Amino acid sequence: MAKLSTDELLDAFKELSLIELSEFVKAFEETFGVTAAAPVAVAAAPAAGGAGGAAEEAAAQDEFDVVLEAAGDKKINVIKEVRALTSLGLKEAKDLVEAAPKTVLEKVNKETADKAKEALEAAGASVTLK
Repeated sequence: MAKLSTDELLDAFKELSLIELSEFVKAFEETFGVTAAAPVAVAAAPAAGGAGGAAEEAAAQDEFDVVLEAAGDKKINVIKEVRALTSLGLKEAKDLVEAAPKTVLEKVNKETADKAKEALEAAGASVTLK
């Protein structure tokens, strides 16, 4: 098979239906042992820099962790909300919900944390912000 350029690959993906693209992503994840659900890890990366950040954070907390304490009676609804908030796959979201207490979002701003907490609580979960 000839090596394809990035543009050629993008053109090929444009021709796929959403179902075909979803199947491709699953096969890619299985083949290479990776997951496409990395936004949580990416959000934590900017917070790692600089020693001055600790002093600023002590003055006024502007980054919050959304922690799922318990799924409650409507676990399926909570799993759906976790997937919507994190872009996790079904299995990863189910594992996270079943392993509560677990952090759903890390180092997000107050507005995002409040919206996530509200959505998860509406689905039946108990949530805390740290």
